[in-house]
Amino acid sequence: MTALRRIFLVADDYGISPAVSAAIRDLIARGRLNATSVMVGTPSFDHSEAVSLSMLNAAGPRVAIGLHVTLTAPFKPMSGDYRPLKNNAFLRLEDTGGSAMLRKLDPASLAREVSAQFAAFAQAFGHPPDYVDGHQHMHLFPQIRDAVLNATKDHAPNAWIRQCGRVTPLHKRMSDPKGMFLDWLSREFRRRAAKLGIKTNPAFAGTYDFAPRSDFAELFPSFLVNMSEGGVVMCHPGHVDAELRSLDPVTTAREREYAYLAGELFPKHLQQHGLTLR
Repeated sequence: MTALRRIFLVADDYGISPAVSAAIRDLIARGRLNATSVMVGTPSFDHSEAVSLSMLNAAGPRVAIGLHVTLTAPFKPMSGDYRPLKNNAFLRLEDTGGSAMLRKLDPASLAREVSAQFAAFAQAFGHPPDYVDGHQHMHLFPQIRDAVLNATKDHAPNAWIRQCGRVTPLHKRMSDPKGMFLDWLSREFRRRAAKLGIKTNPAFAGTYDFAPRSDFAELFPSFLVNMSEGGVVMCHPGHVDAELRSLDPVTTAREREYAYLAGELFPKHLQQHGLTLR
């Protein structure tokens, strides 16, 4: 009998709102997730959210807890001198990404902000993150990648860091321009991580457009094709509350993801592809 390959099913955005965090914890308790990425600088993340998540590992390792480095609006920096800002918050995704691509971010203030988020994680959980990634994949971008990689090496040397290069055959990637852009960014990211001796995941999947027409239950099995041992599948399950609506446009898609992951099709799809979360 062929052994099952263990993968990481990572729920992004723990801490973005109480309802999202509660939904993620519920799925972990059901054995339907085995990793979650924490946003330490959001309005609703506090010590109690960290304790509630940590308790799921009290009887033994059940979930890897990572740092979701956050550098885009509407969230605010944790350090005192991060620049540039707009209305005391980070710039929008497009502006932060564009500035990074043009190498117009301030490296010193960027490094201080990323280090501040690592410090906040360690204070909340009592240990460094098990792994590191970035909200809206900002950790892959020029300038930002160096700050995140260097902070990981300094503050969490045993952590792995998420790269977003996929194993999907090229002809099937053409309908996912976002995924192709992440593939391209990940090449240089992997090279720099390897040079610093930082581990990365061998495979990645999970990108889609979050559109109302998107059927997550139909899409998800495609994320599992050719997924290797230690690969990462990203997801964004959650319940919707007022806090989430005020901070993020991705709302009902989170409910659809939660429903699928909590349902009976999900474990069957894992088994069909020879994969496990344990």
